[in-house]
Amino acid sequence: MDVKALRDVAQLSDPVERARILSRLMTEEQGLVAEAAKMRRQAIAEARESGMSLEEIAGRLGVSPGRISQMRKGPAARTPEGPDSPAPRLLVQRALPTEPAVRGSKSLFLAEAERQGLKAGRRMLYVGLEPATDHVAACLRVEPGTEVVARRKMMTANDVPVRIATSYFRADLFGGTRLAEPEFVQPSLQSALIALGYAFGHAEENLTARPPTAFERETLELDPGEWIVQVLRAGYSRDDTPVHVLETICAANRHVFPIGQVSGHDEF
Repeated sequence: MDVKALRDVAQLSDPVERARILSRLMTEEQGLVAEAAKMRRQAIAEARESGMSLEEIAGRLGVSPGRISQMRKGPAARTPEGPDSPAPRLLVQRALPTEPAVRGSKSLFLAEAERQGLKAGRRMLYVGLEPATDHVAACLRVEPGTEVVARRKMMTANDVPVRIATSYFRADLFGGTRLAEPEFVQPSLQSALIALGYAFGHAEENLTARPPTAFERETLELDPGEWIVQVLRAGYSRDDTPVHVLETICAANRHVFPIGQVSGHDEF
């Protein structure tokens, strides 16, 4: 299933037929994920038979050895206290709204994790254009499906994946800037936005709890039944231009969300 297929279905005039086809596509997508997981287990088994250790395979894939064990056995074979069980549960804070000092730091996540004494890591997953989802499009004030600049990264705490954070920018405003270039923006996204002439006006943050998508479940190494919390922050300039939309997908069981009222000056 791709974006074009979804757009074609969206054009169907009969809403029931539209819903029926979407249900079929969703079922097929789930089947593809299951088949891909099965094929991956076979690939890992072949690598082990060739003499590679779990640590070597984990290093090549960029995951932990424990995660390789999970991949080999599949979700049904996981035991809560066995040697192949996921890493111990931990809680990472995600303050709402974000304190200005944290928002203005090199990395929101690195600053938060450092305050809690956690070993924080981050890895860029994708930088490029992609169609805007409905909620991102609404925040950026573009039509759904419009190509926007996406910067997606994964965050880990004590080597456990805890968040997927994606920054979205309008391509007509930022497509030719360094925000559209690969790797991390130095010294920070905030400084890049300021250098481009955008002064912070206001922001809106929304929190939603929902089941994960297949990509989110796999990337965050979630167990069956685990949910995610989606934090959507839309930042606007003083002239009300939509500048930065940050979608943070948090593993719900690995987070605590302190809610407070922040005073003083804020940033994107």
